[in-house]
Amino acid sequence: MAVTTKAHLQLAERVESFVRDIIVPYETDRRRTSHGPDEALIQELRAKAREAGLFNPHIAVDGVPLEHREIAPILRASGLSPLGPLALNTAAPDEGNIHLLSKVATPSQRERFLHPLLAGKRSAFLMSEPAAENGAGSDPAMLMTTAYQNGKIWVVNGRKAFITGFAGAEVAILMARTDRGDGKVAATMFLVSLPNPAIRIDRVPSTIDSSMPGGHATLTITDLRLTDEDILGGAHEGFAYAQVRLAPARLTHCMRWLGAATRAQEIAAHYAIKRMAFGKPLIDHEAVGFMLADNRIALKQSELTIDWCAGLLDAGEKGTTESSMAKVAISEALFKVADNCVQIMGGTGVSSDTVVEQIFREIRAFRIYDGPTEVHKWSIAKQIKREESGS
Repeated sequence: MAVTTKAHLQLAERVESFVRDIIVPYETDRRRTSHGPDEALIQELRAKAREAGLFNPHIAVDGVPLEHREIAPILRASGLSPLGPLALNTAAPDEGNIHLLSKVATPSQRERFLHPLLAGKRSAFLMSEPAAENGAGSDPAMLMTTAYQNGKIWVVNGRKAFITGFAGAEVAILMARTDRGDGKVAATMFLVSLPNPAIRIDRVPSTIDSSMPGGHATLTITDLRLTDEDILGGAHEGFAYAQVRLAPARLTHCMRWLGAATRAQEIAAHYAIKRMAFGKPLIDHEAVGFMLADNRIALKQSELTIDWCAGLLDAGEKGTTESSMAKVAISEALFKVADNCVQIMGGTGVSSDTVVEQIFREIRAFRIYDGPTEVHKWSIAKQIKREESGS
């Protein structure tokens, strides 16, 4: 099992200094769309990261991602600014897609799809579908998008929704329902180069978060033609490969948002010390001081939970239930941290004068993304039932 070495901690310190000194000043840069920084800003940030020798800090020299306990402090440091993961190439969905491709892709697929991501091309993960059409959301088994074989060609049709970063992506991992002939629900993952005329963006809805370039698109897929060489892993094994990606991705989300919540706490604490009210600094009022104390406790608990779950994944465990537990505990705790920070700062906290307001919005969305809290609790409850019933 991997441990966080002195070298990885030193790397995390370099990442933290880079984000604080170089990236944070860009938070007031106006080169933005309603769905995140524009391409010119992203490329400028990435040029800064390359210049500092910190692009892909979570990737070893052989192109394989580091172990989870090794990357935890690195991703936390990258998350100190909403722009940090984009600058360093540690952002979702690219980081999760890199992890999956490094584990499953063939050598030729790595050349076509993984290497561009490591070079900074953006990607998308096409699984979720429109709720109004009763498609797959938190339950992947509800997949409505289909892929059928026509000779040597696979033909894909369907709709996808809330596809993060699709606009501007050059690589996609697509999940579709396939028929293996046994009557059971099966899925296959396909790799797709983008743009592709068979995949059309219908709309990019406005959402509460604003850090993801390209937003969260709704798509229509019409007669997309693929071959066996485009299948990631084995045909009809998509659900199994999804777990290779989803369990670690939940945890790496937690790492980045721990950094963001830590930053919000720093800003709120500084505000509470400087701001006077009723004859003394805000922090000397018990209600405010206790909120900051609660925040510090929650941040430490989140850090320790990440380390625990990362250790299980690094030891080879699937970590499905454990990553659900971590995602629930941390997303709920960090949202409370961010909410406390907004409350402490009053009117300033709900304004764009600091990044606290954005961090609050981003972490609120995190309670839903990668599975809502309630779905993960339901999954954990089912595991408890299985254990207690001996089945």
